[in-house]
Amino acid sequence: MKKKKLNKKTLLIAGTILTAIALISVPSLLAGIGNTRTAEIIETPVFSVRTQEAQRQTLNAHLDVNGDIVSTQQVEVFPDVAGRIISVRASLGTYVRAGDLIAEIDASRPGATFMNSPVHAPISGIVSRTPLSVGSTVGPASSITSISANGGNLEISARIPEREIAGLTPGLRAEVSLQAWPGETFIATVNRVSPIVDSASRTKLINLRFDEVDNRVSPGMFARLRINTRTYEDVLSVPAEAVVSSRGVETVFVVRQDHAGQPIAVRREIESGVSLQGWTEIRSGLEAGETVIVQGQQLLSGGEHVRIVGNNIAMGKALGAAQ
Repeated sequence: MKKKKLNKKTLLIAGTILTAIALISVPSLLAGIGNTRTAEIIETPVFSVRTQEAQRQTLNAHLDVNGDIVSTQQVEVFPDVAGRIISVRASLGTYVRAGDLIAEIDASRPGATFMNSPVHAPISGIVSRTPLSVGSTVGPASSITSISANGGNLEISARIPEREIAGLTPGLRAEVSLQAWPGETFIATVNRVSPIVDSASRTKLINLRFDEVDNRVSPGMFARLRINTRTYEDVLSVPAEAVVSSRGVETVFVVRQDHAGQPIAVRREIESGVSLQGWTEIRSGLEAGETVIVQGQQLLSGGEHVRIVGNNIAMGKALGAAQ
């Protein structure tokens, strides 16, 4: 009987000890689980970036200007007297023969009445500029309109601002866009550069000749020109937005792989050259084929893991072991 009471007492003590151990262990276990979850949440940040391979290409410095298409056999039409235009007999695009009546001028003035003075076409051709309107006051030096002779070769006449004339020489190539033919590109070459700058407009007149005859092009059309003023051949270049400049130091971020095979951003100092057409020349600090970050690098300092969400050229061999 005494032995049974002892066993019950022993069991009660053992149960109390086990309960105490459980009360101590469970919070510790829960804390451990919490720490594990916290460790899972606090991971190394990964930055999303867009990339582009550094590549060798030809960059062209260019000048964008407007111009007018004219015939090489274009003649300006001037009146013989000063006065007021009272009638216009031709319009833009009208075909006229030499001697046809173009306009009439009233040379009368207060106290003196004169017969109307006719203005005749000096050559046969197409009226290539909108004539002055009725009521305009003109003089012997005032051009009423212009006529382009049939069969005349077409040129583009453009005026270049004085600040842009450096490097203008015959032989420069130009891409020509016409409003009448959107999406089409015509090629022309500079064949004449005026030796003087117009003191009134501060511009220099140039003429360009189309490389090929195209019946779609007509005198009087408006032209948009992109003149290639200088060419840089076979230069290593990256998109201009890839270059980060801070305190006189220029850098790019190159995508490499860490030892675990994950892409990381590596900061690289470079020396840049010209920037043209959205690209920047890289003179040193980078090799062709390396992948540079063009978007998302503003938050980087070097060594961060990155996720590539877009690139223009496949990375290929650009991903190598980090150095």
